[in-house]
Amino acid sequence: MVATVRLDDVLENKLNTLANTLHKKKSDVIREAIEYYAKNVEKSKKSRILKAVEKTKNADKDEYKNFEGTLNDGL
Repeated sequence: MVATVRLDDVLENKLNTLANTLHKKKSDVIREAIEYYAKNVEKSKKSRILKAVEKTKNADKDEYKNFEGTLNDGL
């Protein structure tokens, strides 16, 4: 697939500098940047999901403790 991307002068200079520094083609730098970004987005997504699960588990524990207390209140 071929994709065309418009870059402002600042980004173009950054891309050129990276490509020269890494001795890689600009297209390779762009591909690697997309892979890096995609991995970080996925990692962040997983982290948010794990935090939500942990929060839910803690809320469930609290609810269970409250319920368990009503079982022994003698009613």
